[in-house]
Amino acid sequence: MRLVGRVCVVTGATGMAAATARRIARDGGSVFVVSLDAGEAADLAAEIDAGGTKAGSQGADLRDDAEAGAAFEACVERFGRIDGLFAVAGASARRFGDGPVHEASPAGLRAALDLNVVPALTAAHFATRTMLSQDPNREGGRGSIVMMSSVLTRHPSPLFVTHGYAAAKGAIESLTRSMAARYAGDGIRVNAIAPGLVATPMSARAQADPESVAYVAGKQPLADGLLPAEAAAELAVFLLSDESKFITGQVISLDGGWSVTEGPTER
Repeated sequence: MRLVGRVCVVTGATGMAAATARRIARDGGSVFVVSLDAGEAADLAAEIDAGGTKAGSQGADLRDDAEAGAAFEACVERFGRIDGLFAVAGASARRFGDGPVHEASPAGLRAALDLNVVPALTAAHFATRTMLSQDPNREGGRGSIVMMSSVLTRHPSPLFVTHGYAAAKGAIESLTRSMAARYAGDGIRVNAIAPGLVATPMSARAQADPESVAYVAGKQPLADGLLPAEAAAELAVFLLSDESKFITGQVISLDGGWSVTEGPTER
């Protein structure tokens, strides 16, 4: 029960976002889900609420300032404060033309930034403004922000090549460190998780490809394949809680061994 009395915003309503929202609730925290798909956000909040934990939701496109601002305002109106943000919302831009930079379309590369960097920046903007306006908790902190990066930013593989996506996640890592430096004195911590390949709707293409599945099984030996979304939830809750009160500005790999193993022969 590490998050009793805390209010956490989760952006996204499936995969790692959904697993983390449920884990926050199990640890006693209130959850406010913000997602582009208002129905998915409402369903997840209703599920959590039915389990006895307070939850709320609002549909919003975090690339739209007005919609994003209204969502964070709705959270404050409902719960009175924001103690944590898990900024997960993002997507692959492969369908828009992302890929190897020489083959990718300029529109696809821009889409990768628009789908991943802009929602993270916007969510961080509204969450940080709220955290700065509220009194510190009993541990002296005003809030914790957890961003979502990827193992591909620092440990790329020729089998998974979307250069726009990698650039977007690299930008999020830079944002994490620069925010952490600026707001440490205000009692706001900012960290990021860099997962390997996780079993989520976003990785459906890789899960359906035998070559990718075999590659990941060797590259992530601790998981013997794709990581469960719950693994990210466990780390996110640790970073949102006071158990990590002296940790900020860090990008923590959650990759099942990806970054330290060679895996199968790469093509």
